[in-house]
Parts: sequence; C-alpha cells; structure tokens
Amino acid sequence: MVKIVLDAGHGGTDSGAVGNGLLEKNLTLNIIKKIGNLLAEYEGVDIIYTRTDDRFIELSERAAIANRADADFFLSVHINAGGGTGFESYIYNGNVSSATIAYQNVIHAEILKAIGNMTDRGKKRANYAVLRETNMPALLTENLFIDNVNDAAKLKSEQFLLQVAHGHVEGLVKAFGLKKKAAASQTKTDTNTKEKLYRVQVGAFTDRENAERLVEELKKKGYQAIII
Repeated sequence: MVKIVLDAGHGGTDSGAVGNGLLEKNLTLNIIKKIGNLLAEYEGVDIIYTRTDDRFIELSERAAIANRADADFFLSVHINAGGGTGFESYIYNGNVSSATIAYQNVIHAEILKAIGNMTDRGKKRANYAVLRETNMPALLTENLFIDNVNDAAKLKSEQFLLQVAHGHVEGLVKAFGLKKKAAASQTKTDTNTKEKLYRVQVGAFTDRENAERLVEELKKKGYQAIII
C-alpha cells in the first residue's frame, strides 16, 4: 500500500494568489480532487487529503497530517503569481533523500508533458514549511500564473485542469509503479462468464417509425437495441 497525501494549497481565509477573476485556493482544491479521483483507479493507493473543502489549515498541520499517517509521499499543489508564466516544481532546499530528487524528476516531466506547450521554469528547491516539516519525500508544484492573462485563460478551463491533474497522476504512477485496477468490462472470458451490462436510454420519440429507424441503425453497428 502506498500512502499519498494530497494537499490543496491555501483555503478558507487564506485565498492564496488572486488574479483574472480566479482564487488560488479554489483552483488548487479543484486540481487536488481531480488527482484523487484519478488515483482511485489504481491498486494499492491510500489517498489522504489535508482538506476537501474551503477551510484554513496551518502549514505545520498539513505536514503533521502526513507525518501522523506515516505517508510515503506528500504532494502540495499551488498556482503561481508574480507576472511570469509556466510550470515549476519544488523540493526542500535542505537535506533530502535520493528518492525525493527522483520523484521530482519523474513527476515534473509528466506534468509538462500533460499540459502541452508551456514554459518549463525548472525543478527548484525552497525552504517551504510543508517541504521542510514533512518526514517523507515531498513535492510542491506551481501550476501556471494566476495573474498572467494567457495562463489564467487556461486555468479557467476544466479540461486544462484535468490535464494538470492527469500529469501529476502519471508522474505518481511512474514514480511508484502503480497498476490500474482491473475493469469489470474486461472479465469477458467465455460464454459461461456472466457479463455486466449497462442500459443506455437514448431518447423518446413521438413517431414510432423514427424509433424503429434508430434501433435498426444501432443494430447494424453491433449494439443491442429495443423499443420499450
């Protein structure tokens, strides 16, 4: 079992960076929840959140949550500000394990790959409390600039935020060798195997001929279809 702590930066009375109609605390929570949902598709992962709603949590408490859980990895998600553009990641600027450096290398690369043609601001080190006070490898990511008009336009897109989350997850998958859970739909082995079927209702028609026409088209494509 791999214990991963997901930390959405800021929250509650601490909005974090503000710009272009966006609040950092909302974006980080959105991304963290997406990361958690994607990670739930993998075996042997215990996901721990420092917050799942809009509340203020002290930096020391965020680290304490991870330490009490004896987590294997701490991931803190943030949005940058200050007039720049692009993505960067941080590990502690003191003594860190070789695993911490390796994890940063892998996750940083996967995030850049997922978010497309964005400026790589580099793999950095800093004396951030959540990196300094955690007892396990820890990484903090700064995902674009909230006060940059072009970056903010991307941050307003749910699809882009999903790409950001996907990059984090792909990095974690590679770093920890995670395997996806077997899908129920992949259990078809022979005619004696019970298959799980999903009923999809396409729509309702006032003209039966239209309904019959759609049924025939679906059958031609290999789908089961009936009029009810």
